[in-house]
Amino acid sequence: MKKLIAAYTCIILMMSCNSKKESPEVITVNDSNDKTSLFPGPNPDVKTVGILLYDGFSNLDAIGPYSVFKSFMGTDVFFVGLHDGLVEDVTGMKVQVDTTITDVKQLDVLIIPGGFRETYELTEDETLLNWIRDIDSTSKYTASVCTGAWILGATGLLEGKEATTHWYGKKILEENYGAKIKDTRYVNSGKYWTSAGITAGMDMSLAMLREIAGDNYTKMVMLDLEYDPKPPIKGGSENNTDKNIVEALRSMYDSGMESVLNPEKAVSNIKVDNTKDPVCGMSITTHISDTLHYNNKVYGFCASACKNMFKKKPTAYLNSK
Repeated sequence: MKKLIAAYTCIILMMSCNSKKESPEVITVNDSNDKTSLFPGPNPDVKTVGILLYDGFSNLDAIGPYSVFKSFMGTDVFFVGLHDGLVEDVTGMKVQVDTTITDVKQLDVLIIPGGFRETYELTEDETLLNWIRDIDSTSKYTASVCTGAWILGATGLLEGKEATTHWYGKKILEENYGAKIKDTRYVNSGKYWTSAGITAGMDMSLAMLREIAGDNYTKMVMLDLEYDPKPPIKGGSENNTDKNIVEALRSMYDSGMESVLNPEKAVSNIKVDNTKDPVCGMSITTHISDTLHYNNKVYGFCASACKNMFKKKPTAYLNSK
């Protein structure tokens, strides 16, 4: 389906070549009282879209925008890794990356996905931050999805600008990096775009595409993706979800961030029998917040909240794997 738009264009051209007319017919749609080309030239001219990948990224933060921009004909959309080879997301899914930040000197669009602990740690990676600043100096758009705004904020590029991020990460973005928080799905502040958590990255990418290519092209991409979300129940935001659920999840996040904000409290020099948290599925190859002995094995957990859930019914989590 990702090549549907390009294939449609080819069909139109083939049909016009077989026609007796001397010149191909321009396909138009009626928008209000104006005749508007279905395939307008991009403005500004966007030829390269790079999506940063690093170990611990949230996969939909990257794959959502990738799917949107991959439908934009004539544009090279690719992943840019902190290292080449396999990059592992926050759940352990691996993505092959062949291009790294040392290879890329210019991008028209840079998108920075979020994650959790690894994302926060990268706010102190000066090599990465300097690369983002260099790319931003000539980019047409610089954007972040979810807590990717932490990394973008750490460059200083969001200071004093309106921005948003995952509901849990707003306080950090505001207090640490001086952004003016907006409680919306995405925010456009000049060339800078930021989105709320994970799924909002698709909304933001479609809004960016609309600015580049116009309404009709964006509608066609949405139709290609069949992007018409209708969640089965009300929820998905801290403003429309039961407060008990919000605070329970906040507590889990707080527990998971504890070892990053206070590294002296992190579990170290201990061997565990698992590589993923048996409750949430998060990789624990680099961070273990807590451990538990069960059936002659030592299990590591990303957060004490996951450990406490495991203790209540360990067989349920182990048998589900």
